[in-house]
Amino acid sequence: MVIWRRWVFPILMVIVFGAIAASLTKMAFFSTDSQSSISPGGSVTDPVVTAENTTIVNNLSLQGKIARDADITLRSTAGGTVSTVYVVDGGVVGAGETLFTVKLENDRIGEVVASESGRLSGFGVVAGQDVSTGTEIGKLTPDRFHLLATVEPVQLYRLLNAPSEAEVTINGGPAPFTCTGLSTQVSDDGATSVRCSIPSDQIVFPGLPAQLNVAVGTAEDVLAIPATAVKGGSGTGVVWLVGKDDEITETKVELGVSDGTMVQVLSGIEAGATLRQFVPGIAAPVEEFCYEVAPGEEVCETGTSW
Repeated sequence: MVIWRRWVFPILMVIVFGAIAASLTKMAFFSTDSQSSISPGGSVTDPVVTAENTTIVNNLSLQGKIARDADITLRSTAGGTVSTVYVVDGGVVGAGETLFTVKLENDRIGEVVASESGRLSGFGVVAGQDVSTGTEIGKLTPDRFHLLATVEPVQLYRLLNAPSEAEVTINGGPAPFTCTGLSTQVSDDGATSVRCSIPSDQIVFPGLPAQLNVAVGTAEDVLAIPATAVKGGSGTGVVWLVGKDDEITETKVELGVSDGTMVQVLSGIEAGATLRQFVPGIAAPVEEFCYEVAPGEEVCETGTSW
């Protein structure tokens, strides 16, 4: 028994541990033909959509402010010597009100009247002064107002073929009313805006915030696709059709009405066509995920998918 404990068992343990060490060394440093190779699995699939018939309502809602129309230059409509002045600088005049009279040839008297109602400024005409026809005699701040609403430059495409009227809503003001003369304009600094004239029977004040609702048009039961699926957006564009075996075909389309989310397709594809939901190279939005990190404290995370 002593021999077993002293010699046999130790020798067996050395043999066993030696075999284990040899096996580990082979696995770490030597490959065999029988070893299976591991390759990554899974794939990234581009989201797709189907072209379907729907109704598109192109209503554009813009935020703006009420502003007074720009001052107009007053000019004398008669030439001669000023005989009588009826108004003072800073005074309020009505449309057609006489500003001053002029003694004409043959002692005839001519009248110079206000072209519209408003407040005078820079008016310095005095009796005995000689004036000529067309001479500037001051400025008139008119009692006319307009709504000026800012608009993103890309939204100007949605205003193509827009009507000349729009609806104005003033929070806490009168009932919604119609403004006229709708037009777009670009300032010297490149800012784009939409302007329309406020009816004279509406009581408004400069600086009032207002909302402008423009009903550009409605297209019922028309073929439409998401705006994210088309490169372009006004008149013409390009989409990426998905065919059999996921074959992608770049296709030109003719476009119509858009509400900013969906766009009408006039030609190029047919109903039921499958196409990529997002233009290649454009990041697709991912839904925001929010979770609570502490009582009353919430954190939201977003991501993008290409």
